[in-house]
Amino acid sequence: MKKVVLAYSGGLDTSVSIHWLKERYDAEVVALTVDVGQGKDIEAIRQKALSLGAIKAIALDAREEFVRDFVFPTLRAGAIYEGDYPLSSALSRPLIARYLVEVARQEVATTVAHGCTGKGNDQVRFDVSVGALAPDLEIIAPVREWGMSREEEIEYAHEHGIPVPTTIESPYSIDANLWGRSIECGVLEDPWEEPPEEVFEWTRSPAEGPDDLRYIEIEFEKGTPVALDGERLSGAQLIVRLNALAGGYGIGRIDHLENRLVGIKSREVYEAPAAAVLYEAHRKLEKMTLTKQSARFNAIVAATYADLVYNGLWYSALKRDLDTYVESAQRHVTGTVRVKLERGNFQVVGVRSPYSLYSYSLATYDKADAFDHKASVGFIKLWGLPLRVQAQAQGSK
Repeated sequence: MKKVVLAYSGGLDTSVSIHWLKERYDAEVVALTVDVGQGKDIEAIRQKALSLGAIKAIALDAREEFVRDFVFPTLRAGAIYEGDYPLSSALSRPLIARYLVEVARQEVATTVAHGCTGKGNDQVRFDVSVGALAPDLEIIAPVREWGMSREEEIEYAHEHGIPVPTTIESPYSIDANLWGRSIECGVLEDPWEEPPEEVFEWTRSPAEGPDDLRYIEIEFEKGTPVALDGERLSGAQLIVRLNALAGGYGIGRIDHLENRLVGIKSREVYEAPAAAVLYEAHRKLEKMTLTKQSARFNAIVAATYADLVYNGLWYSALKRDLDTYVESAQRHVTGTVRVKLERGNFQVVGVRSPYSLYSYSLATYDKADAFDHKASVGFIKLWGLPLRVQAQAQGSK
């Protein structure tokens, strides 16, 4: 009998998958739930898997590991996919895939499974990550195989007594972890329609946000946020607290028309309050501590890094090499960033660092000015020399 380790979320697709794998493959199913900050009762999810027929259900708390080894390295790289998406779901997949492989080895299973669709990005991330870590394991994706529409899947669940939180009247597909919450399907599939307020959970409507302003200070060490308002926190603690603070001001809503890896455009709505604030705070600290050349090259690295994460290549050699560069590039990105939160918006209003490249005596126009103005004459003459030579030889036009 085939033994399958299933990445189990407790939602519609993976709940139906337990029954379907038993029915289609006569399989013994081991359900694996990895807690990356979904905000759900993980023990209840584990018990649900057992009630649906899993021979074993394993739940692992990976929240701090997720932030330390996946979220913060990507933040340090400044990687945001297509300028909008902070890669929240994409970052959790290689971690879950790694645990799928580990549990498969422990349970002497030859197969792993996940609940991804045949036209999404997550199928690629799971399949490629598992293939990189354990190329001998078979991978099954029931949703790719069974050919049911979402409505038919819900009916299948009802017919087989499978309790699911999704209804035809509320058809949203939601994925969440500490770094962000994604919502798709339903009315969101029409890019002309404004996302209804009902889809948001982490962010208050900006129109209903507080009238008062809130200033916060975020401390970074080598590109990693380590403290909020003077209090040192673990990565997960800092993100949870910042999600609540910024989300309460209506900050962190993202409406993104996304280019999926499989070649289609998809409308995705995200909530990522902490990510929005931390990326901007980190960017402003980099502007103070990096040279112009380093900052410009980092932008190239960030775009490549984001593509690698989005495209499921977390375990690639190039991604490892970029990590080495990023670690070096971030060695002086240390300091404190002051952020002002207001209704529906935020802005960085102060930055300081012991490694600041900003020099008051060089920048000021007051009596403390230490810049050698006379040096500019020779500099400008040499800088403009190629243009003068060209004008003399080829004409000014």
